[in-house]
Amino acid sequence: MKTLFKAAALVLAPATAIALTAVPAVAQTKSGLAVVDLEEAVAKSAAFTTAMTQMQTTYKPQIDQINTRRTAIETDLKTKNDALQAAYKAAGNKSTPAIETQYQQLQQAQQNGQAELQRLSQPIALARAYVEEQVVSKLDDALKAATAKTKAEIVFKKGATESFAAGADITPAVVTEINALVPTASITPPAGWQPGGRQGQAAAAPAPATPAQAPKSR
Repeated sequence: MKTLFKAAALVLAPATAIALTAVPAVAQTKSGLAVVDLEEAVAKSAAFTTAMTQMQTTYKPQIDQINTRRTAIETDLKTKNDALQAAYKAAGNKSTPAIETQYQQLQQAQQNGQAELQRLSQPIALARAYVEEQVVSKLDDALKAATAKTKAEIVFKKGATESFAAGADITPAVVTEINALVPTASITPPAGWQPGGRQGQAAAAPAPATPAQAPKSR
């Protein structure tokens, strides 16, 4: 059976600004039951969306470098992958020592490329995590305030709910409360800051790339 090889695409989406949507006036829930999407509330908060826009400008050189390197890495992986497939086909779809060597080289190039992109993106990822932490630190207070103002007695996760009336969604109310509690967020983490508020600790090592399937003999 013919084995197909595909080099894993190394995709790093640059930080993008999320459009700030208008927040309607707080309405009371009719049944006392409500749903909420807290991740959506954070993403639509004024502090978060403004910070993401600022990062587009502040980190533009890094973003451009990442995109350039990503394209170059993906091109190199495709070249190596095409050569491996051609060699495998020429060998009658059987593994040989030479093909095994090519496969190992492709795998190593994939892992090296992923590690390079992760290293280049670390300052951007750290800044984004810092912004998120500033907003999320007030999320519980925002939810409590929104729950009280909408007179919701029980709040469910929106994603776990099959259906609900539009008036039951208190996510916009949570956004309003976040905006009041966290008007702005800094995109510059303190020296040595790590996600979780840790200072001077090394970030967790990235997970290794998933290796491609090795060629097998018929």
